[in-house]
Amino acid sequence: MKKFSWLWKNYNLSIVLICLFLATWTAQFFVQMKKITNDALERGKTFQWDQFWPEFWTSTLENWQSEFLQLMTFVILTSFLIHKHSAESKDSEERLEKKIDEILKLLKK
Repeated sequence: MKKFSWLWKNYNLSIVLICLFLATWTAQFFVQMKKITNDALERGKTFQWDQFWPEFWTSTLENWQSEFLQLMTFVILTSFLIHKHSAESKDSEERLEKKIDEILKLLKK
């Protein structure tokens, strides 16, 4: 067990995110399988893997595409737009510099 303690200590965020990813992807697999099975039963047919895989991969890629689009939009917009008084905006740096200058003036007196 000590062999892997360094792995957990150094990469615990990655391990947790990979586990969450695999858990949700597995859940998607079973939900998709249930949906295809129900659809086939409604039409009087049986479950077939050749119908399952295209739908599974389509829904997976649509989900990933929307997540990447959302993340990319957020990153791009935050690089150009600001939220006044946030820690990342320039106005907070300017306010801090102004306060430091005032303190320095008081100390010089």
